[in-house]
Amino acid sequence: MKLILAEKPSVAKNIADALQIKTKKDGYYEGNGYFITWAFGHLVELYDAKDYEPKMQRWHMNYFPFIPQTFKYKVKSNPRNRKAADPGAVKQLKIIESLIKKTEVESIISACDYDREGQLIGDSIIYRGGKRPNKPVYRLLLNEWTPNEVRSGLEKLKQNDEMKALRDAGISRQWADWVIGINLTSVTTLKYQEGSGQALNIGRVLLPTLKIIYDRDKEIENFKPEDYYKLAAVFETNEKEVYEGTYTEGKEDKFKKKETLLEIEEKIAGKQGQVMDKKVTKKKEFPPFLFNLSNLQGFITNKYKGWTSDKVLKVAQSLYEKKLITYPRTSSVALDESLVGKTAHVLKTHSEDLPYKDEIKFMKTRRVFNNAKVESHSAIIPTYLKPKRLNSDESIVYQAIKNRFIMQFMPIAEYEETNLTTKILDAPIDGVFITKGRVQLIEGWKKVEKIQSKDVLLPIIQVDDQVDIKETKLTDHVTKPPKQHTERTLLRVMETCGKNIKGDSETDEELLGSVLTGFSIGTPATRAETIKKLKDVGYISAKGKNLTCTELGRKLVETFPVKSLFDLEFTGRLEKRLADIQKGEETRKDFLSLIFQFTTEAVETIKQDEETIIHKAAKKKATNEVLGKCPACGGDVVDTYMAFSCKNWKSGCKFAIWKNDKFLATMRKKPTKTMVKQILKNNQAYVKGLTSKKGKKFNAYLSYHKKEGAAYYSWEMNFNKKQTHEK
Repeated sequence: MKLILAEKPSVAKNIADALQIKTKKDGYYEGNGYFITWAFGHLVELYDAKDYEPKMQRWHMNYFPFIPQTFKYKVKSNPRNRKAADPGAVKQLKIIESLIKKTEVESIISACDYDREGQLIGDSIIYRGGKRPNKPVYRLLLNEWTPNEVRSGLEKLKQNDEMKALRDAGISRQWADWVIGINLTSVTTLKYQEGSGQALNIGRVLLPTLKIIYDRDKEIENFKPEDYYKLAAVFETNEKEVYEGTYTEGKEDKFKKKETLLEIEEKIAGKQGQVMDKKVTKKKEFPPFLFNLSNLQGFITNKYKGWTSDKVLKVAQSLYEKKLITYPRTSSVALDESLVGKTAHVLKTHSEDLPYKDEIKFMKTRRVFNNAKVESHSAIIPTYLKPKRLNSDESIVYQAIKNRFIMQFMPIAEYEETNLTTKILDAPIDGVFITKGRVQLIEGWKKVEKIQSKDVLLPIIQVDDQVDIKETKLTDHVTKPPKQHTERTLLRVMETCGKNIKGDSETDEELLGSVLTGFSIGTPATRAETIKKLKDVGYISAKGKNLTCTELGRKLVETFPVKSLFDLEFTGRLEKRLADIQKGEETRKDFLSLIFQFTTEAVETIKQDEETIIHKAAKKKATNEVLGKCPACGGDVVDTYMAFSCKNWKSGCKFAIWKNDKFLATMRKKPTKTMVKQILKNNQAYVKGLTSKKGKKFNAYLSYHKKEGAAYYSWEMNFNKKQTHEK
């Protein structure tokens, strides 16, 4: 028998389906020579500081810097009670360990995601506590979870020891972020915050991302608008057709002095013009490159209201686990050249029902297949499996990925551009009038998303033709400040580490795909989480699509003395070194030595900084107000710091409605005292202003009770006061 460890239950099921294993037991599948078990992401986590030293329960400036001699792991904590281990993780670890020890298990296969975190998740379980099983350990490396790929991958396993560099990169990232986060968050909070109950979060990726938004806000604040003027003339041909030109001197068509254009307007009054030059050029428009994660997040958040990069990643991850798309956490915008045959099959599968299928032609081009533009994982494309049922969010993301894929094999779009130069005869002026026309010749790939090109039609006119000036238009304008960052523009700066890459042209996309490997702010997998955390800790706020610094975020940037943590180059170099560890070009020891030294110096810099308060934390207090009687034991339910809970919890009563309840959070609600009182009194509460997944507001009755035979309480929702319908 072989034991396969997957990262999540859904992936374990994909593997079981591929191997036609139907027998499911408690915590694993069994059949056809395999046990297939799973983790729930990370089942173990690093010790908290207080686990090493009891005195670290309370922060004191003298305790820092705190860098453990040996980093230790424990079962991950219960998110509702950090002092206790998560019971689900405890149970699953015991199941996995018992399977590893089974005498009939000859070998172990780690089937966690093929990335740093996936390697870390698998290895932290298989080699838990530093123990190596007395059985060979292999690695399954896949880019998708379709049945064909699973079966093929199991024929091409690697020795897990070959993944040491990937594991070292994962450990280095984890330990570095722990050391920087624990030390600098603690001393920063002690130094610059008054009151307790909250923390001033400091992180290796968090601060440079905050600084990007801060810098843009300052640019906008310091922007001084300037007036400028433009002059246009409407010309009429002999056939009474008209076209418009803009007055230009050299390459400049914007003028700071209105008087300059008023004089020109006078000089050309009543004159005739002559076409001095006509250039007609055909230009090609290539489709945008295949999606990597950052581009996908930018595309969706820019096109659809209410989407965040974090949400895009979650939906893409769901599609990946449903075997419908390839690995989403990629930075590549091309496909590995070994995937030519497979890609042709995928294209054929998805083309057969399209109205423009006759225009789709598979070709092996460097824009699509290019190993130089692939780092670890290829770009995101659909798999050969067609979706049977998708929810609205999944449809949006899947359709975007599918369309972008099909575009690559449609004809290249072409348009004709005409440039006219019209000179005014017998007028003492230095400039000419420039006119641009554009006609789409071949729609090509634009058909896929029905992209409408705006044609600017010009009359039929030739060089030396004379025209009359029908009218002139002198218009005034004001320069505009830079736009606030959106998640799309922020992701772009993070991905390119602030390099000067702008726009969406093919050249820019090419640059984007070949940015120094690993030289970036965060990774495709962590950037969305970073943006979300900046919002959660109150450093930035979102208004529509626009992101801006809060007052606290500004004060932190202006006060925090370790300026290198705001520096994109510094953070980019750290990320580059992690990428080098992954390639075996840098050692974990050298990288961590640098991190420990940096952290020690940073702590001292903060300690020696002048005393100032940038944040006053208003500590949340437990009111202990009695809200009603416990439905489980009849005791008083009171308002505590973390929850509305039964006073008899010490005696074992488990009734509690947590203030950070995840079910309510999905509908953008938090439990209130009024809601809890209604539930305790009437067994249900009428709640207004709930928000659906599509962003629509609705009202519903909510009840909260324990299912028969279960140890926990759950919510039920209904739209009728008397009858309940579980959701």
